[in-house]
Amino acid sequence: METEFIYWRHLTPVGIRVEEVSGGEDRQGAVWRALAKQVYSENGSRGYREIGHRESGAPYIDGGEERISVTHTSGLLAVASLPRTPEADLEQFSTRTALGIDAERWDRNKVCSLRERFLSEEELPLVPQGDVRAGILAWTAKEALYKAALCPGLDFRRDIRILCLPDPETGALGKAWLKRGKEGEEVEMELYAYSSEGCCVTLAYSPKCAKYKKK
Repeated sequence: METEFIYWRHLTPVGIRVEEVSGGEDRQGAVWRALAKQVYSENGSRGYREIGHRESGAPYIDGGEERISVTHTSGLLAVASLPRTPEADLEQFSTRTALGIDAERWDRNKVCSLRERFLSEEELPLVPQGDVRAGILAWTAKEALYKAALCPGLDFRRDIRILCLPDPETGALGKAWLKRGKEGEEVEMELYAYSSEGCCVTLAYSPKCAKYKKK
């Protein structure tokens, strides 16, 4: 039995817009992702839109001037975006446009066995052994921060540091920093997480980035 795809657009409390596509449980893998992206493309507020990728791997909307970040996991495609920033060069990192999103299913227990591979010694207390929820939050935070950095090759343990995890239940923000460039420039970042369709969705962004205002 075929199931329909569901498109949803919402503004998070931190001023970042997220568009989600879920459903279509009768499809799997690459077919599901292709159809989900098609649904996303057909629901643009300014008409049909296409997602492209720059040489750095960062995604963009063809003809758009806004920073976006994309993630997909089993049954969920999510695209985060900031307001248009024509004054900023989207090819380069800027605290004005620093944004990353990542999603993972809450039941992916395997993450706990990988904690020492992506967390530094100082970060391990944030994810007690066997705490799947904290492990998923930390993993998605690291992935989102990596995407926001626009700096391929960053070391998850050395160059991306989580100071405290966000809380998807209360909406409390997490804190982190990135080290970028040859001189190790430190950049302050914030983390926001929420639950959707059985998944943890985590946003990493600069406190100085452009944000949508609540109407």
